[in-house]
Amino acid sequence: VATMTELSPTAGKNSQDIQGDEKLSPRKAPSICSTRYGIAFIVHLCNFITMAQNIIINITMIAMVNSTNHQPSFNDSTEGLPVNSFGDPNNSPKSLPARAPVYDWNPQIQGIIFSAINYGMILTLAPSGYLAGRVGTKRVVGAALLGSSLLVLFIPLAADFGLVFLIATRILQGMSLGLGYGGQFAIWERWSPPHERSRLCGVSISGILLGTCIAILLGGIISQTLGWPFVFYIFGGFGCICFLLWCVLVYDDPVTHPWINITEKEYIISSLAQQVSSTKQPLPIKAMVRSLSIWSMCVCCFSHQWLINIIIIYAPTYISSVFNIDIRNSGFLSALPFIVAWVICLLGSYLADFLLTKNFRLVTVRKIATVLGNLPSSTFLLVLPYVASNYIIAVSLLTLSCGLGMLCQPGVYINALDIAPRHSSFLMGASRAFAQISAVLAPTVSGFLLSQDPEFGWRNVFSLSFVINTLGLIFYLIFGKADVQDWAKERKLTHL
Repeated sequence: VATMTELSPTAGKNSQDIQGDEKLSPRKAPSICSTRYGIAFIVHLCNFITMAQNIIINITMIAMVNSTNHQPSFNDSTEGLPVNSFGDPNNSPKSLPARAPVYDWNPQIQGIIFSAINYGMILTLAPSGYLAGRVGTKRVVGAALLGSSLLVLFIPLAADFGLVFLIATRILQGMSLGLGYGGQFAIWERWSPPHERSRLCGVSISGILLGTCIAILLGGIISQTLGWPFVFYIFGGFGCICFLLWCVLVYDDPVTHPWINITEKEYIISSLAQQVSSTKQPLPIKAMVRSLSIWSMCVCCFSHQWLINIIIIYAPTYISSVFNIDIRNSGFLSALPFIVAWVICLLGSYLADFLLTKNFRLVTVRKIATVLGNLPSSTFLLVLPYVASNYIIAVSLLTLSCGLGMLCQPGVYINALDIAPRHSSFLMGASRAFAQISAVLAPTVSGFLLSQDPEFGWRNVFSLSFVINTLGLIFYLIFGKADVQDWAKERKLTHL
């Protein structure tokens, strides 16, 4: 993989100084029509399909556990879904798919199935960032997309083989997804001018939200009409198609891109002159471990991911169990928060870059975005069990909680690009690997709480999420920084 030409840094120049210089330089290429935004939209599509493949089991689970037997059964009758879901009892048998297997998995087992994918992600998130910086994002994310798609196609068969096979498949899928989620950020070391960093990352990351929305929305409909196995077949097949597009259209940097406008290429390279360097520099591991700014970023990402995982994993189950709404309506209602979140993520990313052009300090913008993405979201979730009698208010709070939570994307989640741009791919992968621990713990702990206390289980789940989220936010506000750290600055080579 070709790397950018190594450029010497300007001593003592921090992120805010660079940002100020960037405001004075003219933009050489139209924004939305430029190649760098085309790359962002392709990464958006990749995130869309990988996230959909990640969470489709969360909506199909409602159709997979309608049995009271300990052995898999097949819903040849009308027992799979409520009769009044279709308005007419006579229409129920026509709407149900034939021979869709149903299993007896209690909430605790479901929590283990939900969290299994995250065990694999933890193993590959941090190495994927480093690997992408070495061999290129195109190879790493492409392999992740293909691997995840093939494993998703295998999930229905793995479920028939048994719970152990299903969990093993989910772990392997998690390893593939970890490569994709952690490896994608290396591309912005070479493609994103500093003053466009929030919006380019926002456009690409927002694909995760759209993928969540579409998976939840279509997952219920496909489960009812064709059977839940076809949810995995359809999204797995679409992922294979996206893999082909990725291989053709994505390049690791402007230097190797064959169709980029020469003016845009020169503009991107010059705008990154102070931050992009050779990939031969070793990682300052000891300095990273001792850095409170990195630990604050990791802890805050952990606490916020706990909140987001509770919303993503348990929104369909909460709506279905508390309000007794069938899988199709549960799918529509569960998708609504992520539609709003997708819009807020895009708007918030543009707003963050706009504030930087108005002389806001970079650290101020990052912390404002993080506060707005943490505190209101966890508060709304905390209030949710107390308004369970009114599903309109409950869904509204769930929507606001999920939507506002995405304001963290232009905040703490891209902070590594500020404090250590030369090592950001590794740090962003490592911080997400640390945060992914919450994705393992959250469904496991929540499943235990729901099993032990059916009456107050949801209240306990949401209260715990609020406490964890608030503590992580406080830690970040105290120790978070946004200037390039001394250990992250390029050291001049003493030999030729």
